Amino acid sequence: MLHVNSWEEFVWVLTGFMGQMLFTMRFLVQWISSERANRSVMPVAFWYFSILGGLVLLSYALWRRDPVFVLGQASGLLIYARNLWLIHAERRQHA
Repeated sequence: MLHVNSWEEFVWVLTGFMGQMLFTMRFLVQWISSERANRSVMPVAFWYFSILGGLVLLSYALWRRDPVFVLGQASGLLIYARNLWLIHAERRQHA
């Protein structure tokens, strides 16, 4: 089922699952926030979960040496970081 041949592979597969869980949390956070506000909301926690999940999944993709997965996660991390930068820059401007 997991296609692992060693404990090292098992640990990496668990790491991949952990990254996917972190990545999925961003959708739950966004959904709950939107339901509470009764409108579409993109909380800052969405971007933090995106970065955490993206970093863990990127490390897993690098271990698997999967160039498609690496490119997808690496480019996503740039977008997530840029969004956090813009959010914090706007907050500093209004402070």
